[in-house]
Amino acid sequence: MIFNARNLPSNDNVNPYAFCVDVAGEMFIQKGKMIAYYGALRFESLSAGPYGALVKESFNSPLYANDFVVVTGQGRLILGDRGNNIASYDLKEGNLTVRGANVLGFEPSLVCQESTVPGYLTLLGTGKFLASSNGAVHFLEPPVRVDEDALLGWADMPSPSYRYDYGYMRGMFGMVRSMIGGRSSGEEKQLDFTGQGTVLIQSSEMGLVGSTALDDVLARTGSLQQNELQQLLSHINQRLQQS
Repeated sequence: MIFNARNLPSNDNVNPYAFCVDVAGEMFIQKGKMIAYYGALRFESLSAGPYGALVKESFNSPLYANDFVVVTGQGRLILGDRGNNIASYDLKEGNLTVRGANVLGFEPSLVCQESTVPGYLTLLGTGKFLASSNGAVHFLEPPVRVDEDALLGWADMPSPSYRYDYGYMRGMFGMVRSMIGGRSSGEEKQLDFTGQGTVLIQSSEMGLVGSTALDDVLARTGSLQQNELQQLLSHINQRLQQS
C-alpha cells in the first residue's frame, strides 16, 4: 500500500514499527526519530527562545534535555526507532514511569520529570505518549518480580525494589560470570513490584535494536549500586591496562 497525507492512520500505528501522529500545535519527540512528515512542521531544540515557557511547564528533565526537540505546526508526523516496536499510551490523570531511552514522544499536556529510579522518566497528567520496545509490550498485575532487562516501566504504583538471589550468585556459574565480567541474568537480580498498579514488560531481555554496546552500558550505570560501580571501574581499568 502506498501512503499519503490522506490515507495515513490518525494517531495510530502505520505498522508495528512506525507510528503516525497528527500534530496540531506542539509535541515533544526524541531526536532522530522523525522518518517523514506531511504539512508545515518545525523542529526546534528545547533551548529555543520561544519555547522557554513550554519547557518550564512540561519538561522537568535536565539530564534528557539534549535528547528531545519540540515539534510545532500542523501536519502528520511519522516516527520510527530503528525497527523497534512502537506503541502509544493514553494517560488520564495518571503516573507512568518508563525507561528514558524508550520514550519517543509525548504531548505537552503531560509533565515529564526524572524518576527517583535512575535511567527512567516519569510522565504525569492526562495526554498521549509514545514508547519503543524490543518486541511487543505486555501488562502485568503485581505482586510480580521482573527481569530488569525486560522491564519497560510501571504505572500508578510505588517504585520497585531490587531482589537478589544470593544462593544463585554464590553458585559456581555466578562466581565464574562475576570473575569474567559477564552479563548478569534475571535469575540473579530482579525488580520486586508490590501494591496496586500495572507493570509493563517487553518481549525480550535485550535492549533496543540498533543500540550499541556502549549505549547499553551507559543506560545500565544509573541503576548500579556504589559497590557495583567500583567493580565496573576496576574492570575498565584492567581492560585499559591490557590494551
